[in-house]
Amino acid sequence: MLKDVLVPLSMLVNGVEMYQDLKSDEAMRKVVESGEATLGIELGSTRIKAVLVDSCARVIAMGMHSWESHFDNGIWTYSLNDVRQGLQFAYMDLARQVQESLGVPLKNLASLGISAMMHGYLVFDSENNLLVPFRTWRNTITATAADTLTELFHENIPQRWSIAHLYQAIMDEERHVKNISYMTTLSGYVHWLLSGQKVLGVGDAVGMFPIDTETNNYDESAVKKFDALVAGKGFSWKLRDILPSVLVAGNEAGMLSESGACLLDPSGVLSAGVPMCPPEGDAGTGMVATNSIRPRTGNVSAGTSIFAMIVLEKALSKVYREVDVVTTPDGSPVAMVHTNNGTGELDAWIALIREAASLLRSPIDESEIYPLLYASVADSAPDAGGITVNNYLSGEHITGVSVGTPLYFRSASSELTLGNLIRAHFYAMFATLSMGLDLLRSEEKIVIDYFVGHGGIFKTPLVAQKMLGAALQAPISVRQNAGEGGAWGIAVLALYLHNNTRSLPDFVDSLFDSDNTDTQAPTQRDIEGFHQFLQRFKMSLMLEKKLSRGG
Repeated sequence: MLKDVLVPLSMLVNGVEMYQDLKSDEAMRKVVESGEATLGIELGSTRIKAVLVDSCARVIAMGMHSWESHFDNGIWTYSLNDVRQGLQFAYMDLARQVQESLGVPLKNLASLGISAMMHGYLVFDSENNLLVPFRTWRNTITATAADTLTELFHENIPQRWSIAHLYQAIMDEERHVKNISYMTTLSGYVHWLLSGQKVLGVGDAVGMFPIDTETNNYDESAVKKFDALVAGKGFSWKLRDILPSVLVAGNEAGMLSESGACLLDPSGVLSAGVPMCPPEGDAGTGMVATNSIRPRTGNVSAGTSIFAMIVLEKALSKVYREVDVVTTPDGSPVAMVHTNNGTGELDAWIALIREAASLLRSPIDESEIYPLLYASVADSAPDAGGITVNNYLSGEHITGVSVGTPLYFRSASSELTLGNLIRAHFYAMFATLSMGLDLLRSEEKIVIDYFVGHGGIFKTPLVAQKMLGAALQAPISVRQNAGEGGAWGIAVLALYLHNNTRSLPDFVDSLFDSDNTDTQAPTQRDIEGFHQFLQRFKMSLMLEKKLSRGG
């Protein structure tokens, strides 16, 4: 059990608390020297994290690199050069941590896994050239295609999904489409760079195209419908020709190639030949990191976007445009409520406060300001004092907003305090998510035994937990690895390559203990306060929609 071996170290690495037995440095050194450590790397929206674990998933070291998407020519994107450099920088930071803390180089690995933000559009020609800039999940430019495909497949196709991007490009008669040889996600692209294999884990593949959970492969009837839909366009390819192969957790997905090892570690210390697990999306790795891959369990990932995942006992009775049907990394059906807007607007306000502090010659370190400001919520009014924030930096499909505009408003009688402002930002982050989950509860009578929160905002104790609990009217649990999140989750999936004689839920269960979990139930006062905020938030949507139409 983790509780028997993990205690907090009195140090921080890149602001992330490390956990390992204080007496185990020598043991950890032997794990690294013998090549028994496993590496997980996740490319998130704002950070690329690399986590090294031992065979019991205990964290040995962690590396990190910050990056940001760019809004270029109306498209949210990352350059592939930034992808390659960020991957390398995160790994090099990790290798440095290992060398400094344990005194040994990182030469060999037992296994390796790659995860990344899901969805989007990465297409390449037959010579592996990128045909158009990477279109990320954040873009809301595929509404017509998504609506058409939803009607055609009788399954919700969100704007974020790769197939929606592809069909929108076809509808818009973009010239590059005829030259497509391969289409993949960000995790699939990085895995391809490192191994040469064009594969994808089922939990990420389902964000490209509908998956048949009986076969754990692309839904054949939907494939045929799509091919028939575009049959008259003169393309040389069929849909299956350009999609990655689908694999489930426990399948080997190739080896780290010589060029892949050189990309991660230009110094040449890292050896090739490392077994790799199927690349996965951040939804699947979040489920693993929170031990919420059994039916009636759920998790909430809070970052630049926010999503909730509920593992289903049975299929949904009908199609909901607000709900994605996806899968766990081992292929179980999952209802996913995904909101495009998360922490971005709160981060912008906190940056403004830091700027003001610097102007007053009292600069505050980034690692200090978040806990300080979050703590101010304790003295705030349960309804945020009448302050309303709408955090839509980008469009939001759940509420029908095509282009987001952050909003802030209050009445003359509102209580303008720092605590109320920060509480309003937290409520805004969770408002749209709450609306989506309310739909599942009312229409499908979904029962959820527990929610687990993960992501950077949960590293500060209690605050985000309590605000989310008020929004979802449910207890929220946070585990010790909340800050590592998906990077730790993909490391666990890489470990599973060597432990796949039992089910994935059983294996993940063996890595957790309840003593490593803090659970907070919302107060009735906070639930009622959030409800009051939500009514004001819904009023703001009328203005959001008007502004998105240019009104």
